[in-house]
Amino acid sequence: MTMHDPIADLLTRVRNAQMARHPEVTMPSSVAKQAICKVLQDEGYVESFSATEGTHPQLTVVLRYNDGKPVIEEIDRVSRPGLRVYRGSNEIPTVRGGLGVAIVSTNRGVMTDRTARAQGVGGEVLCTVF
Repeated sequence: MTMHDPIADLLTRVRNAQMARHPEVTMPSSVAKQAICKVLQDEGYVESFSATEGTHPQLTVVLRYNDGKPVIEEIDRVSRPGLRVYRGSNEIPTVRGGLGVAIVSTNRGVMTDRTARAQGVGGEVLCTVF
């Protein structure tokens, strides 16, 4: 069966693994998922991630906990296949007054809302993380 929204699948697997207190989660890999995981790692929401090559590439994400509590409190999909959400650089939303991060796919790559605003580029708002 084909997957209609692989980014939502990534977010759901991370959310479910953290609720179950798993140390890591494995899923099918893609370039978009790796880019999102890179942003999550740079922002300190996950420890690390690694991708395996082959006929069925796998992405393993090592989750981060703080005193036994998940670092990611909330992770939500914003743009989805049925309703894409595009914003200009001055319209990109701030998450919880700047405490969280919106992940944006721009023509310069996948980046945080702060980086996109600083570079003056807009794009598709993929998800928000707090």
